[in-house]
Amino acid sequence: MALSGKISIEVVVQVTASKFFDVLAKQFHNVPNICERVNHGKLHEGDDWHSTDSVKHWTLLIDGKVKTLKEKIEAIDEEKKSIIYQVFDDDISSHYKVFKFILQVNEKNDESACVKWTIEYEKINENVETPYAYLDFIEKTTYDIADHVLKA
Repeated sequence: MALSGKISIEVVVQVTASKFFDVLAKQFHNVPNICERVNHGKLHEGDDWHSTDSVKHWTLLIDGKVKTLKEKIEAIDEEKKSIIYQVFDDDISSHYKVFKFILQVNEKNDESACVKWTIEYEKINENVETPYAYLDFIEKTTYDIADHVLKA
C-alpha cells in the first residue's frame, strides 16, 4: 500500500474565477462566517491572514468529527489563481507527515468557474486512511463560498 498520494476533485461553481479566488486570497479571515463546517479560525502567528509567513489555527467539522489543525500558505499566485496550503499539527500530524491543499481556479465561462482542489499527502504508516473525508469537506466548503459570493 502506498504511503504517499494525491486525490483531487473539480467543482463547477456559478461565480467567476476571480470572485471565488478573491475570497480565499483576500478574505480568508471571513471563511468561518461563510462556511458552516468551519467552526473557528484564528491567526496563530503573523500579522496578516494572507501572508506566507502567517500560521492560522482552524477548528473544522470533518466527517461529523471536530478536528483542529494549523495551516500556512506555502505559495500563492494571483495571476494563475492558485494557492498551496501546508496543513500540519494537531489532528493532521498524528496521521500524516505531509499534507497540502492545492487550489486552482479556472474561468469556465463569463459566469462560472472550475475549482480544482488536490490533497497531496504522505501517511505516517499504512494503517492511516486516505483523506477522502477532507476532500468531502473541501467540496462542501467550495459550495458554501460560491453561495456566499452569489449573495454578496
